[in-house]
Amino acid sequence: MLAKISVTAACLIFALVVPALEINETHLFNELWPAHARLHEAWQLLSNAALSILALWLAWANSKPRLASAIMLALTGSFLIALLARGVYGGSMQHTDGTELMVAGVNPASWVMAATSIALVVGLLPRSIRLH
Repeated sequence: MLAKISVTAACLIFALVVPALEINETHLFNELWPAHARLHEAWQLLSNAALSILALWLAWANSKPRLASAIMLALTGSFLIALLARGVYGGSMQHTDGTELMVAGVNPASWVMAATSIALVVGLLPRSIRLH
């Protein structure tokens, strides 16, 4: 059940929360972004939503919550790797106007993705390991 709950939480983040934060003038409709970057943004949002729907189906209708956890961990883990490697490719969590969403001095996306990743990893563990 833990895997199903963590998958559902991750899916809500990727299918609802992230689009709500990014379908606006700071991301998808940002005129300062090249059209090619906006295409990639739309692609990422649609791919993440599609994978989330697949993971929900796998977890709840097809009784494959561990596979669903692995799919969602690929999404959360990819974000964390991109965040950690941002210095290599010139990435940033700042908007084009220089602002950044911060809570207590930390961008909440990093904590949300890290916590969700941990929950998904725990959901991947065999039940015998989680109980000890």
